Amino acid sequence: MEAEEFREQCAAKLLKLVEPASHLRAFLGLDGFVDEIIHMVDKRDSAESFQRLATMTKFAERIAAAAGKSTNIERVVERTKLGGNGPIMANALARFGIRVTYVGALGYPVMHPVFTEFAQRAEVHSICEPGNTNALEFDDGKVMLTKTSHFSEITWPTIQARYSRDKFIENFSTAELVAFVNWTQIPYMTELWAALLREFCPNPSATRRKIFFDLADPEKRTAKDICRALELISNFENYFEVIFGMNEKETGEIGAALGLKPRDRSREALAQLSRDIQKQTGVSTLVVHPVSYALAVTKGAVSLVDGPYIAKPVITTGAGDHFNAGFCLGKLLGFDNEGSVLLGVTTSGYYVRYGQSPGIAELVNTLRNWPEAD
Repeated sequence: MEAEEFREQCAAKLLKLVEPASHLRAFLGLDGFVDEIIHMVDKRDSAESFQRLATMTKFAERIAAAAGKSTNIERVVERTKLGGNGPIMANALARFGIRVTYVGALGYPVMHPVFTEFAQRAEVHSICEPGNTNALEFDDGKVMLTKTSHFSEITWPTIQARYSRDKFIENFSTAELVAFVNWTQIPYMTELWAALLREFCPNPSATRRKIFFDLADPEKRTAKDICRALELISNFENYFEVIFGMNEKETGEIGAALGLKPRDRSREALAQLSRDIQKQTGVSTLVVHPVSYALAVTKGAVSLVDGPYIAKPVITTGAGDHFNAGFCLGKLLGFDNEGSVLLGVTTSGYYVRYGQSPGIAELVNTLRNWPEAD
């Protein structure tokens, strides 16, 4: 099937599923950040205008040139927004009309105002103060500088005390989609997963519901920690259909923890590495989203889809979380892997192009008016 015909087929199917989507429920957690999207100044022309350091290479060269001396690099905050893998993904799912419940670090005892709009769209419950991210954005990537000291409060006892054990288990046990993201920055997430498996998973419902995991850049965690997390994620497969998401960099880090290594940076090598990780972990579906395309693997079969061409991104921080939301929307609505990947890259592409989360109508419009390179 030609790409244009495939996109139209998915658009038509999606239009028929707007009403069913509104009956779906998703339960997500547990992080939360206040994101400052920052451009770094190269040359300032006036008080109002400047030329930015456009690439990470230029930024690195500026820092390297100052080694042994010192330098000053001006930061300009372009916007302040809700952040965190969980809130961004949850907000995107809510924009699709899904009924979302979110528990996480949104401000405690008073919610931070950056999450106000999100709280109007979803049912949110905060259990501690949010982290802070300085997202240095460049044309070829981004550097995320984070503060997460409050995340040591995100524990199973704290959740029970500040939210509710019964409410948490009710949502965990009944939502069509459960998602736990940003394991890397939440020190006690592993213990929470172990507690859920030990106390609640042995009595699964007759319906095999979906659970989504994203470790989120585990480079700073040890291989032992990563392998323990992977073991627990694999164990959830006994009770859920597990979807395990990652970007290209994370795929290499997780592969390394498992003793796997890609032969090069080609699409074919990434697809093979993804097959190997999916086989070793035993999850139902592994999803990988590089910048310009994405792929999903189930039972060793790879579905790869190119994303829309966005010449001048408005924002890139949160693009992966939007991909995850779009992919999960597809799986919840019965799309196959290829269709779900298409919805993922379309959701991400819309967000990068316009700086906001799409609803289903915007997804359909983008599928039918696909941005292409000149």
